[in-house]
Amino acid sequence: MTNWSEINHNAREWIKEAGEKIKHSFNKTLVIQTKTNANDLVTNIDKKTEQYFIGKIRALYPDHKILGEEGFGDDLRNLEGIVWIIDPIDGTMNFVHQQRNFAISIGIYEDGIGKIGLIYDVVHDELYHTQKGQGVYLNELLLPPLKEVNVSEAIIGMNATWVTENTRIDPSMLSPLVKHARGTRSYGSAALEMAYIASSRLDAYITLRLAPWDIAAGIIMIEELGGVATTLKGEPLNLLNNNSVFISRPGLHQEILEKYLKNGKW
Repeated sequence: MTNWSEINHNAREWIKEAGEKIKHSFNKTLVIQTKTNANDLVTNIDKKTEQYFIGKIRALYPDHKILGEEGFGDDLRNLEGIVWIIDPIDGTMNFVHQQRNFAISIGIYEDGIGKIGLIYDVVHDELYHTQKGQGVYLNELLLPPLKEVNVSEAIIGMNATWVTENTRIDPSMLSPLVKHARGTRSYGSAALEMAYIASSRLDAYITLRLAPWDIAAGIIMIEELGGVATTLKGEPLNLLNNNSVFISRPGLHQEILEKYLKNGKW
C-alpha cells in the first residue's frame, strides 16, 4: 500500500527546503535564457530547483515517475503509476524582475487521479497544500469549501492579453465578461492564481494556454474545495498536453460558461 501521508510529509519538507534555496539565490547573478519566445524565460535557479526535487524523489521513490517543466524528468506517454508533476518556479518573469509573485508547484497523481497538491509562495511563506479527501490548507489554516457567487460579485484572474489584439482569440470574446465582473486581476503565475481561488482571493481564472505543470497542483486543490477545473469549452483538462484553462467557484463556472464562453473558438 502507498503511504500517502509519508509522501505528503516529505513533499512538504522538500518544497520548503527548495524555497529556502531560492531565497538564498536572490543576491546572486542569474543566468537567464529564453525558451519559446523572449517572454518565456528560464533561469539556472529553475533548473537547479527541478534537479533538487528529482534527486530527492529518485532516492526515496525510484518507481515514481516525474514530469518537470525543465525536462529533467521522464518522457511520459501516460499517467500510469505515481507521477510527480513539477513546476520549479511558476512565474519566472516575476522571479527575474520582482523577486516575488512566483511559486513552486507540485501535483502528485496516481493513475491520473490527483492525490497531493502543493503550491508554495516562497517570498510570502504561504504553503497551500492538500491530500485528497483531507481538505486544503494554507499553512496550518483549513480553508473552507468554495461558495457560489455570480459574475457581478466576482474577481476574475485574467491577463489583459486576451482582451487586446492577439494571435489566439478575437479580443471581443472576453470583453463582456470583463465589463460585467466586479474586477479583474493578473498575477503572472497560474499556480498562485489557482491558489488564490482556493483561498477566496480570486473567484475564477481564465487563460488560453497552459502546460500540465502550471495547473497540476491547483486542480487537486480546487476540486477538493468543490470548485470546477475545465478547459474553456468545459471539457476535462489533459495533464499530458497544453490546455486552455477555466478554473472557478461552483455555480460561477456554469454561469460564465453559458453566458460568455459557449460560442468561443478556443
